[in-house]
Amino acid sequence: MRFQHVLVVGAGQMGGGIAQVIAASGRDVSLHDEVPEAAERGVAAMARSLAKLAEKGGPDPAGVLERVTPVDGLVPADLMIEAVVEDAGVKKAIFQAADGILPAEAVLASNTSSIPITTLAAATGRPDRVIGMHFFNPVPVLKLVEVIRALQTSDETRAAIVELAGDLGKIAAEARDFPGFVSNRILMPFVNEAAYALMEGVAEPEAIDTIAKLGFAHPMGPLALADLIGLDTCVSIMEVLHEGLGDPKYAPCPLLRQYVAAGRLGRKTGRGFYEYT
Repeated sequence: MRFQHVLVVGAGQMGGGIAQVIAASGRDVSLHDEVPEAAERGVAAMARSLAKLAEKGGPDPAGVLERVTPVDGLVPADLMIEAVVEDAGVKKAIFQAADGILPAEAVLASNTSSIPITTLAAATGRPDRVIGMHFFNPVPVLKLVEVIRALQTSDETRAAIVELAGDLGKIAAEARDFPGFVSNRILMPFVNEAAYALMEGVAEPEAIDTIAKLGFAHPMGPLALADLIGLDTCVSIMEVLHEGLGDPKYAPCPLLRQYVAAGRLGRKTGRGFYEYT
Protein backbone atom coordinates (compact mmCIF):
# COMPACT_ATOMS: atom_id res chain seq x y z
CA MET A 1 0.00 0.00 0.00
CA ARG A 2 1.20 3.48 -0.82
CA PHE A 3 -0.42 6.35 1.10
CA GLN A 4 0.20 9.44 -1.03
CA HIS A 5 -3.01 11.26 -0.13
CA VAL A 6 -4.15 11.24 3.50
CA LEU A 7 -7.43 12.56 4.90
CA VAL A 8 -7.07 13.76 8.50
CA VAL A 9 -10.38 14.20 10.31
CA GLY A 10 -10.13 16.53 13.30
CA ALA A 11 -8.02 19.68 13.18
CA GLY A 12 -7.30 20.15 16.87
CA GLN A 13 -3.97 19.77 18.60
CA MET A 14 -3.58 16.11 17.64
CA GLY A 15 -5.12 16.25 14.16
CA GLY A 16 -3.14 19.33 13.22
CA GLY A 17 0.08 17.71 14.42
CA ILE A 18 -0.67 14.54 12.48
CA ALA A 19 -1.40 16.53 9.33
CA GLN A 20 1.88 18.40 9.80
CA VAL A 21 4.12 15.33 10.03
CA ILE A 22 2.36 13.66 7.10
CA ALA A 23 2.76 16.74 4.91
CA ALA A 24 6.40 17.06 6.01
CA SER A 25 6.95 13.53 4.67
CA GLY A 26 6.00 14.72 1.17
CA ARG A 27 2.41 13.47 1.14
CA ASP A 28 -0.72 15.45 0.34
CA VAL A 29 -3.14 16.06 3.22
CA SER A 30 -6.82 16.98 3.23
CA LEU A 31 -7.73 18.37 6.67
CA HIS A 32 -11.37 18.28 7.76
CA ASP A 33 -13.14 19.37 10.92
CA GLU A 34 -16.89 19.68 11.55
CA VAL A 35 -16.35 22.89 13.54
CA PRO A 36 -16.46 25.91 11.21
CA GLU A 37 -13.00 27.40 10.48
CA ALA A 38 -11.30 24.82 12.73
CA ALA A 39 -9.29 23.44 9.81
CA GLU A 40 -8.04 26.93 8.98
CA ARG A 41 -7.07 27.46 12.61
CA GLY A 42 -5.30 24.12 12.50
CA VAL A 43 -3.26 25.24 9.50
CA ALA A 44 -2.36 28.49 11.31
CA ALA A 45 -1.18 26.50 14.35
CA MET A 46 0.80 24.29 11.99
CA ALA A 47 2.52 27.36 10.53
CA ARG A 48 3.61 28.47 14.00
CA SER A 49 4.91 25.00 14.83
CA LEU A 50 6.81 24.74 11.56
CA ALA A 51 8.38 28.17 12.07
CA LYS A 52 9.78 27.06 15.42
CA LEU A 53 11.07 23.80 13.95
CA ALA A 54 12.66 25.65 11.01
CA GLU A 55 14.79 27.61 13.49
CA LYS A 56 16.25 24.24 14.56
CA GLY A 57 16.86 22.99 11.04
CA GLY A 58 13.38 21.66 10.36
CA PRO A 59 11.62 21.56 6.96
CA ASP A 60 10.69 24.64 4.96
CA PRO A 61 7.30 25.76 6.36
CA ALA A 62 5.97 26.93 2.99
CA GLY A 63 6.78 23.61 1.35
CA VAL A 64 4.91 21.69 4.04
CA LEU A 65 1.90 23.98 4.22
CA GLU A 66 1.31 23.92 0.47
CA ARG A 67 0.59 20.20 0.77
CA VAL A 68 -2.23 20.74 3.33
CA THR A 69 -5.71 21.59 2.06
CA PRO A 70 -8.65 22.34 4.38
CA VAL A 71 -11.80 20.60 3.11
CA ASP A 72 -15.47 20.96 4.06
CA GLY A 73 -16.23 17.24 4.28
CA LEU A 74 -14.80 13.77 3.90
CA VAL A 75 -13.04 13.23 0.59
CA PRO A 76 -11.59 10.17 -1.20
CA ALA A 77 -8.01 9.41 -0.09
CA ASP A 78 -5.63 6.49 0.28
CA LEU A 79 -5.80 6.66 4.08
CA MET A 80 -8.02 8.33 6.66
CA ILE A 81 -6.67 9.12 10.12
CA GLU A 82 -9.44 10.13 12.51
CA ALA A 83 -8.44 12.39 15.42
CA VAL A 84 -11.69 13.72 16.91
CA VAL A 85 -13.05 13.68 20.45
CA GLU A 86 -12.70 10.50 22.51
CA ASP A 87 -16.31 9.45 21.99
CA ALA A 88 -17.07 6.01 20.54
CA GLY A 89 -20.35 7.12 18.96
CA VAL A 90 -18.78 10.08 17.17
CA LYS A 91 -15.91 7.95 15.91
CA LYS A 92 -18.20 5.16 14.68
CA ALA A 93 -20.25 7.68 12.70
CA ILE A 94 -17.09 8.99 11.02
CA PHE A 95 -15.92 5.48 10.15
CA GLN A 96 -19.32 4.59 8.70
CA ALA A 97 -19.33 7.76 6.58
CA ALA A 98 -15.72 7.28 5.46
CA ASP A 99 -16.48 3.69 4.48
CA GLY A 100 -18.89 4.99 1.86
CA ILE A 101 -16.63 7.74 0.53
CA LEU A 102 -13.05 6.45 0.51
CA PRO A 103 -12.02 3.87 -2.13
CA ALA A 104 -12.50 0.21 -1.19
CA GLU A 105 -8.72 -0.30 -0.96
CA ALA A 106 -8.20 2.66 1.42
CA VAL A 107 -7.24 2.14 5.05
CA LEU A 108 -9.23 3.73 7.89
CA ALA A 109 -7.15 4.51 11.00
CA SER A 110 -8.04 6.02 14.36
CA ASN A 111 -5.87 8.10 16.65
CA THR A 112 -8.01 7.01 19.60
CA SER A 113 -6.09 6.58 22.82
CA SER A 114 -8.48 4.11 24.45
CA ILE A 115 -11.53 3.05 22.42
CA PRO A 116 -11.34 -0.54 21.11
CA ILE A 117 -10.45 -0.64 17.42
CA THR A 118 -12.50 -3.80 16.90
CA THR A 119 -15.73 -1.86 17.54
CA LEU A 120 -14.75 0.79 14.98
CA ALA A 121 -13.81 -1.88 12.44
CA ALA A 122 -17.18 -3.58 12.92
CA ALA A 123 -18.92 -0.33 11.90
CA THR A 124 -17.46 -0.62 8.38
CA GLY A 125 -17.59 -2.97 5.44
CA ARG A 126 -13.80 -3.23 5.39
CA PRO A 127 -12.85 -4.36 8.91
CA ASP A 128 -9.59 -5.86 7.62
CA ARG A 129 -8.50 -2.35 6.63
CA VAL A 130 -9.18 -0.65 9.99
CA ILE A 131 -6.39 -0.06 12.51
CA GLY A 132 -5.38 2.12 15.45
CA MET A 133 -2.59 4.64 14.87
CA HIS A 134 -2.16 6.45 18.19
CA PHE A 135 0.20 9.42 18.02
CA PHE A 136 1.51 11.31 21.06
CA ASN A 137 1.40 15.01 21.87
CA PRO A 138 3.18 17.07 20.59
CA VAL A 139 3.04 14.99 17.42
CA PRO A 140 5.89 16.73 15.54
CA VAL A 141 8.26 16.09 18.47
CA LEU A 142 7.41 12.74 20.09
CA LYS A 143 8.60 9.66 18.22
CA LEU A 144 6.11 7.02 19.35
CA VAL A 145 3.14 5.70 17.40
CA GLU A 146 1.13 3.01 19.17
CA VAL A 147 -0.25 0.64 16.51
CA ILE A 148 -3.32 -1.38 17.49
CA ARG A 149 -4.80 -4.16 15.39
CA ALA A 150 -8.49 -4.95 15.56
CA LEU A 151 -9.36 -8.63 15.61
CA GLN A 152 -10.18 -8.22 11.93
CA THR A 153 -7.11 -6.19 10.83
CA SER A 154 -5.10 -7.88 8.08
CA ASP A 155 -1.35 -8.47 8.15
CA GLU A 156 -1.08 -6.29 5.05
CA THR A 157 -2.77 -3.33 6.76
CA ARG A 158 -0.63 -3.70 9.87
CA ALA A 159 2.59 -3.84 7.82
CA ALA A 160 1.61 -0.78 5.75
CA ILE A 161 0.87 1.33 8.83
CA VAL A 162 4.10 0.29 10.57
CA GLU A 163 5.99 1.24 7.39
CA LEU A 164 4.18 4.59 7.23
CA ALA A 165 5.11 5.35 10.83
CA GLY A 166 8.75 4.78 9.91
CA ASP A 167 8.41 7.08 6.88
CA LEU A 168 7.11 9.79 9.21
CA GLY A 169 10.20 9.45 11.40
CA LYS A 170 8.26 7.63 14.13
CA ILE A 171 8.84 4.38 15.98
CA ALA A 172 5.89 1.98 15.91
CA ALA A 173 5.14 -0.09 19.01
CA GLU A 174 2.33 -2.61 18.69
CA ALA A 175 -0.36 -3.21 21.29
CA ARG A 176 -3.30 -5.58 21.41
CA ASP A 177 -6.84 -4.26 21.30
CA PHE A 178 -7.73 -3.89 24.97
CA PRO A 179 -9.23 -0.73 26.56
CA GLY A 180 -6.54 1.93 26.88
CA PHE A 181 -4.05 -0.25 24.97
CA VAL A 182 -0.65 0.04 26.72
CA SER A 183 -0.06 3.78 26.97
CA ASN A 184 -3.24 4.85 28.71
CA ARG A 185 -3.66 1.59 30.63
CA ILE A 186 -0.52 2.75 32.48
CA LEU A 187 -0.67 6.55 32.21
CA MET A 188 -4.27 7.34 33.14
CA PRO A 189 -4.30 5.53 36.52
CA PHE A 190 -1.12 7.51 37.30
CA VAL A 191 -2.88 10.78 36.45
CA ASN A 192 -6.00 9.67 38.32
CA GLU A 193 -4.03 8.81 41.48
CA ALA A 194 -2.31 12.21 41.35
CA ALA A 195 -5.78 13.81 41.27
CA TYR A 196 -6.75 11.73 44.31
CA ALA A 197 -3.58 12.87 46.12
CA LEU A 198 -4.61 16.47 45.49
CA MET A 199 -8.25 15.90 46.45
CA GLU A 200 -7.27 14.20 49.70
CA GLY A 201 -4.84 16.97 50.64
CA VAL A 202 -1.69 14.87 50.42
CA ALA A 203 0.13 17.73 48.65
CA GLU A 204 -0.39 20.80 46.48
CA PRO A 205 -0.25 20.49 42.66
CA GLU A 206 3.25 21.94 42.39
CA ALA A 207 4.61 19.50 44.96
CA ILE A 208 2.92 16.50 43.34
CA ASP A 209 4.36 17.39 39.95
CA THR A 210 7.80 18.23 41.31
CA ILE A 211 8.01 14.87 43.08
CA ALA A 212 7.05 13.08 39.87
CA LYS A 213 9.49 15.06 37.74
CA LEU A 214 12.50 14.85 40.01
CA GLY A 215 11.75 11.55 41.70
CA PHE A 216 10.72 9.58 38.61
CA ALA A 217 12.73 11.54 36.01
CA HIS A 218 9.56 12.45 34.14
CA PRO A 219 9.74 15.55 31.90
CA MET A 220 6.31 16.71 33.15
CA GLY A 221 4.29 16.01 36.29
CA PRO A 222 0.98 14.12 36.04
CA LEU A 223 -1.25 17.11 36.82
CA ALA A 224 0.47 19.39 34.29
CA LEU A 225 0.28 16.55 31.77
CA ALA A 226 -3.43 16.14 32.44
CA ASP A 227 -3.89 19.85 31.72
CA LEU A 228 -2.04 19.39 28.43
CA ILE A 229 -4.09 16.35 27.42
CA GLY A 230 -7.38 17.92 28.57
CA LEU A 231 -9.17 16.88 31.75
CA ASP A 232 -12.28 15.97 29.79
CA THR A 233 -10.21 13.60 27.68
CA CYS A 234 -8.68 12.09 30.81
CA VAL A 235 -12.14 11.44 32.24
CA SER A 236 -13.32 9.92 28.95
CA ILE A 237 -10.35 7.54 28.85
CA MET A 238 -10.82 6.52 32.49
CA GLU A 239 -14.48 5.78 31.74
CA VAL A 240 -13.47 3.54 28.82
CA LEU A 241 -11.03 1.71 31.11
CA HIS A 242 -13.62 1.43 33.89
CA GLU A 243 -16.36 0.12 31.61
CA GLY A 244 -14.12 -2.12 29.51
CA LEU A 245 -12.12 -3.72 32.32
CA GLY A 246 -14.82 -3.69 35.00
CA ASP A 247 -12.48 -2.78 37.84
CA PRO A 248 -13.43 0.07 40.23
CA LYS A 249 -9.79 1.17 40.42
CA TYR A 250 -10.28 2.74 36.98
CA ALA A 251 -13.19 5.00 38.02
CA PRO A 252 -12.34 8.67 37.38
CA CYS A 253 -11.39 10.67 40.49
CA PRO A 254 -14.35 12.83 41.67
CA LEU A 255 -12.10 15.92 41.53
CA LEU A 256 -11.44 15.30 37.83
CA ARG A 257 -15.17 15.07 37.21
CA GLN A 258 -15.78 18.24 39.22
CA TYR A 259 -13.21 20.22 37.26
CA VAL A 260 -14.68 19.05 33.97
CA ALA A 261 -18.19 20.01 35.12
CA ALA A 262 -16.85 23.46 35.97
CA GLY A 263 -15.26 23.86 32.54
CA ARG A 264 -11.74 23.65 33.93
CA LEU A 265 -10.40 21.43 31.15
CA GLY A 266 -6.74 22.45 31.24
CA ARG A 267 -4.69 24.45 28.79
CA LYS A 268 -7.41 24.62 26.15
CA THR A 269 -9.72 26.58 28.48
CA GLY A 270 -7.00 28.49 30.35
CA ARG A 271 -7.50 26.65 33.64
CA GLY A 272 -7.30 23.09 34.93
CA PHE A 273 -5.06 22.11 37.83
CA TYR A 274 -3.11 25.26 36.92
CA GLU A 275 -4.01 28.61 35.36
CA TYR A 276 -2.71 29.57 31.92
CA THR A 277 -2.53 32.89 30.15
